[in-house]
Amino acid sequence: MPISRRNFLKSAIATAIAANGLTLFPANFAFADDTILIPSASHWGPFYGVVKDGKLVGIQPRKELDPQPTEMLLEGLLSRTYNKTRIKYPMVRKSYLENLGGDTKPELRGKEPFVRVSWDTALQLTASAILHTIENKGNQGIFDSSYDGWSNTGLLRPPVVQGRFFNLIGGCSTTIGDYSAGASTVILPHIVGDMEVYSPQTAWPVIEENTEVFVLVGSDPWKTNRVEFRVADHQMQSHWLKWKQKGIKFISINPKRTTTDRNLDSEWVSIIPGTDTALFNAMAFHLQDQKLADLEYLKKYTVGYEQYLDYLLGKQDGVAKTPEWAAKITGISAAEIKKLAVLFKTKKTQIAAGWAVQRADHGEMIHWSIINFAAMAGKIGKAGEGFGFSWHYGNGGMPQSGASLPVTLGQGFNPVSAGCPVVLQAEMLRNPGKSFTYNGQTLKFPDISMVYNSGNNLFSHQQNLNALIKAMNDKVETYVCQDTWWCASARFADIVLPATSALERIDITSGGTYSNNKVYAMQQVIEPYGESLDDFEIFRRLAKIFHVEDKYTTGKDMMTLLKTAYESSTAAKIKPFDEFWKDGVTVMPTPEKADYWQRHGAFYDDPEKYPLHTPSGKIELYSESIAKMKLDDCPPVPTYMQPFEFLGNAKKGQLHILSPHPWMRLHSQMANADTNSYECVDGRQYLLINEQDAHDQGIVDGDLVELHNERGALLCGAKLSKEVRRGVACLHEGAWLQLDKLGRCNSGQINILTSDQSCGGLSQGTSANTCLAYYKKCTNPCSPNKAYEPPMIEQPTGPNDGSILPMVDLNIDGRIALLHKANAGKAAPKISRGQEIFYASCTMCHAAPNPAAHTRAQWAGITQSMFPRAGLSAADRKLVLEYLDKHAAKA
Repeated sequence: MPISRRNFLKSAIATAIAANGLTLFPANFAFADDTILIPSASHWGPFYGVVKDGKLVGIQPRKELDPQPTEMLLEGLLSRTYNKTRIKYPMVRKSYLENLGGDTKPELRGKEPFVRVSWDTALQLTASAILHTIENKGNQGIFDSSYDGWSNTGLLRPPVVQGRFFNLIGGCSTTIGDYSAGASTVILPHIVGDMEVYSPQTAWPVIEENTEVFVLVGSDPWKTNRVEFRVADHQMQSHWLKWKQKGIKFISINPKRTTTDRNLDSEWVSIIPGTDTALFNAMAFHLQDQKLADLEYLKKYTVGYEQYLDYLLGKQDGVAKTPEWAAKITGISAAEIKKLAVLFKTKKTQIAAGWAVQRADHGEMIHWSIINFAAMAGKIGKAGEGFGFSWHYGNGGMPQSGASLPVTLGQGFNPVSAGCPVVLQAEMLRNPGKSFTYNGQTLKFPDISMVYNSGNNLFSHQQNLNALIKAMNDKVETYVCQDTWWCASARFADIVLPATSALERIDITSGGTYSNNKVYAMQQVIEPYGESLDDFEIFRRLAKIFHVEDKYTTGKDMMTLLKTAYESSTAAKIKPFDEFWKDGVTVMPTPEKADYWQRHGAFYDDPEKYPLHTPSGKIELYSESIAKMKLDDCPPVPTYMQPFEFLGNAKKGQLHILSPHPWMRLHSQMANADTNSYECVDGRQYLLINEQDAHDQGIVDGDLVELHNERGALLCGAKLSKEVRRGVACLHEGAWLQLDKLGRCNSGQINILTSDQSCGGLSQGTSANTCLAYYKKCTNPCSPNKAYEPPMIEQPTGPNDGSILPMVDLNIDGRIALLHKANAGKAAPKISRGQEIFYASCTMCHAAPNPAAHTRAQWAGITQSMFPRAGLSAADRKLVLEYLDKHAAKA
């Protein structure tokens, strides 16, 4: 009997499921009637979830929206959904549960089994720990380590709902700054009046029409544009290939040759890591020496040239910053430095520097030195020329739609002003009350005894993980982790709350970090796995326990919140919500004029009418405001200072270990997916090492390698290459942590080795790429890598689903009543409408910065790129600026 088309398709799906469990379906695949397609979106791109009998059986890309979907979307999303590392139920560490109120043996975190408990028990224990901390330390004793919300791409991502809950019960201490671009976000507003690293870049058509030389400094856009904070749609590559075909010359200044370099045939200039500032200062010196500096440009558009020239000529330190001086530091010959300086001056040149270069000791200096060189060459603001520090991310250069985006519940105002730079969390725990500097302010560390982490792999992001683990064990009484998978952050927790994956909840998001031209529906594709709950619901239940549920939800369910957010955006003018929800996307038009937008173009055309948001209104080659801070490690001109670790002071047998972003992960996300095998050698993160360096230690391709320094040790797999500089090796960040019995990370987690010394007293940014380590062939592994195995789970043995102490003894309701009573007599702070809007609309990722973190002029510059993404009207923008003006730092 002939087989029907319907039965054939059913058979095809069944075969795919039987063979692989899950599969990829091409864009034009025809499905049987009992298979449904559900639209959603992720950091890896938009897609349809293919569902049969309530189970996810595949992923279908949306090629009309994303022309080049990556393997992370097509295969990774599938393999991690039902992975054995999913957290199915609420869990409590055994010793914590058995010794409530006593010695919970924090030193056993990450080593002992967990006990399954009910949601009611887990939330009661969490609430009790929160109350205990407030009762003994005040709200500042709670530390929100959730940071940025990369766990999913929706509006109601974990840090937003977590921050909202804690702010409703009196606040908590939070992180300050970020890992990604912590140095530049602080210094660049002083130099050019904007953070630049999170700002739109010159439109692609302008580059194609005008640029002759495109310089990549520590930047690999082919890799880093694969993912995005919201939804990647991979529009960049085709444009850049057109530039190559048109004849634009690409030059890559990097210790390794990158995927981008191979695709664009870049000329590779191999540099010693941590020395880029010396290179650009030497090129600036050469322009001056050869009378190539554009003096008219400098006079019209900059201030501080005389002071910068004094530094270049060595008037204070007696050392002229010549190409010969830089050659000894950078490993690039003086002749090559001179050649590059002249080329960049005489050709229409765009300099695209990545964020990796400023994640290093004295990271505040590198982007500044590029700006000073570009200004001396007379480039900034001219068509297709100048500098850009976000070309490598989020389709940098994609023309901007100018649309307003959906905004829903923000974190709100945090009554606790205390915080800690992300890099210094171990230092904070070791030294409560200690002073530190940040952007001209002197602040103090809070006294922490509880850490709450949701949607963030703290034990991957943080540098010097051994120091963090020890500090947590010594100081933190309760560590709560809310996550979807048993990553290290959950394995080292006391209380573990299982959160749904993005496929198991509803939300909405937007596409195009800088273009802002799409809004995506994130429909629920499958039912929650095990007993997991979405983050909004977990904090709603906690809010109910603390009697603030109405304020937390504003009386709306999640769908109503999302619909309201959508209807306040430009998208609602194009497509009604019901139609949008069904289609999964609304595309918003981009005006033709956006194709002609040039970064800093208005300033170049008329610097008096469109000044920069700096004290002078011009580019500050020398910063008087930084000079007044009198920081030993942050001079007022971009100064080369020797890093605390680099090849110039390396000992025999040491390599400089860089930690770039992985190809098949988003930080630590997808580490438990099948696609992570690309990153691994024998199940461990691979080390990209120069062939000759490997030969010196008897290492061949595929060998197990041990890296170690005074901070720790790890095991990784050797991957030999000619495309990495001698003395340098690359170990992609984001492997999950697993310590063997010798204390080594058995998985290749780089942050066992990196330093948690900040890059400088201005920004307190990370210095992760300043790292030396010894290397050798490993002959004594203790076991295979177990990072991607779930922990041991024990059955509950006591009453109340495992708790030895009956829940009634915790007296949650009585203690909350006392808390509300204590606060009842306190007058609520008066909040202006501008303040309300700021903390509602501008806290959709990180916690809102203190208004005193920037000057009035700097806020005016920074908010130019913030306001469109926050969807604020002209009237609301005015109110927010009035609030920021009132509370900003004095210039």
